[in-house]
Amino acid sequence: MKAAVVSLEEQYTMLGSLVLVWIFVCLLFLFIRVQRPKNFPPGPRPVPLFGNLFQLDITNPLKDLERFAERYGNVYSVYFGGRPAVILTGLKAVKEALVTKAADFSGRPQNILVSHVSKGKGVIFADYGPGWKEHRRFALTTLRNFGMGKQSMEDRILGETEHLVAHLEKRAGGSMNLDNLFHEAAANIIYLVLFGNRYDYGDETLKKFVQIFTENTKIANGPWGMIYDTLPLVRCLPLPFKKIFENSKMSHKALGNMISNHNTTRVPGDPRDFVDCYLDELDKLCMDKRADESSLNEGQLQRYVIDLYAAGTDTTSNTLSTAFLYLMTHPDIQERCQQEIDAVLEGKANASYEDRHNMPYIQAVIHECQRVANTVPLSIFHCTSRDTELMGFSIPKDTLIIPNLSSVLKEEGQWKFPHEFNPANFLNEQEQFEKPAAFLPFSAGPRMCLGEGLARMELFLILVTLLRRFQFFWPEDAGEPDFTPVFGITVRPKPYRMVVRLRQPAK
Repeated sequence: MKAAVVSLEEQYTMLGSLVLVWIFVCLLFLFIRVQRPKNFPPGPRPVPLFGNLFQLDITNPLKDLERFAERYGNVYSVYFGGRPAVILTGLKAVKEALVTKAADFSGRPQNILVSHVSKGKGVIFADYGPGWKEHRRFALTTLRNFGMGKQSMEDRILGETEHLVAHLEKRAGGSMNLDNLFHEAAANIIYLVLFGNRYDYGDETLKKFVQIFTENTKIANGPWGMIYDTLPLVRCLPLPFKKIFENSKMSHKALGNMISNHNTTRVPGDPRDFVDCYLDELDKLCMDKRADESSLNEGQLQRYVIDLYAAGTDTTSNTLSTAFLYLMTHPDIQERCQQEIDAVLEGKANASYEDRHNMPYIQAVIHECQRVANTVPLSIFHCTSRDTELMGFSIPKDTLIIPNLSSVLKEEGQWKFPHEFNPANFLNEQEQFEKPAAFLPFSAGPRMCLGEGLARMELFLILVTLLRRFQFFWPEDAGEPDFTPVFGITVRPKPYRMVVRLRQPAK
């Protein structure tokens, strides 16, 4: 009986302790304020521990960021947990930070989900420094030497486009979803650049890689990615963000095997592709006894390949999906594109990238598709590499910087028609193609997307080839089109179907 009384007393004691703890936590939230640094950009008041998490729609925060900019200005701050972040809105703020003061704003934040997954390797998420510069320089030089803007790169893209055309010809007349097909085609072009080979559409290896990278981008910039970045205490829990680490481990293992197999068939000094070029460079460093002086190594190569895949696949495939969504629902624009294509390519077997100079309307349509696609709305997060200033505010070193590219791509005063799909945004009074300064879908400055040149060539050659051969219609039984995008590191349209028909030969 006495033991029972003691047990009851212990229970009351524990209950009392829990009540006191809860009261303490409530007082903490009520009375303790997160203090912004002196002369730091203003912003909504953060809650201790959680920051501004409860004031953001974590499935898609873009509307909330617009609302904050209207209240606090084009340079303002929010808190992810106890960590402040500065949001850049509009062309002036973005260009001053990323271009004018690039050396101050080109760092990468380290203690967040994407940095933990990449472990500081590769080129996209590596911190700003000699290693990053060496890898970026190598990538740009190698891609240029392998035909970035030259005939050899055109051959790779046109070869893949032939597979796309053959696939659609077999299914012409029916209704289909091309989202996965565009993703697999873009992935194959990257594989051709990296490894010199491609996969058949529907191949299990190709489908698995597409699935892994799509899932990772969705997690990294979705609700679970934001929770991971905001609440460090939950990172050890078995929550959905753990999947990104499993996927990363799986892709590294698969790519390691691919690189090893590739290495057994290469001829040193006679590179077939990007991976061969990297391995040749490692051989040179060893021969010159400079391996210790360089950041290039086989461990880096795996992450490098992942970064180049990410830079050249998601953005292109999502832009293509957006393009055909708008072309189907704007048949007059599709028809005018086809008229220009027929006139310029009359008598030619294939389009050439040089043909873009004679196709101002096609150029305008492609760039408008990129603008409304808004594929990477918040860029890749930056951070300050030293104490600096921006538009009158003091920004301490290691502050998270988020360039809101979405705000630039639809900024009032920068575009004729900022809130609608209209190729006239890229046409001057003489109906010639003209690119406004606010066209920054690939970001700006030294951290702008590595895959920009390849993406531009892919979009032109694929769109021109498909529009020359086919007509695309919105299915009569599909209801009204939904233009609301699915938010993530890369934005994509909601899944949709299209009717594809062969065109009559141009007269």
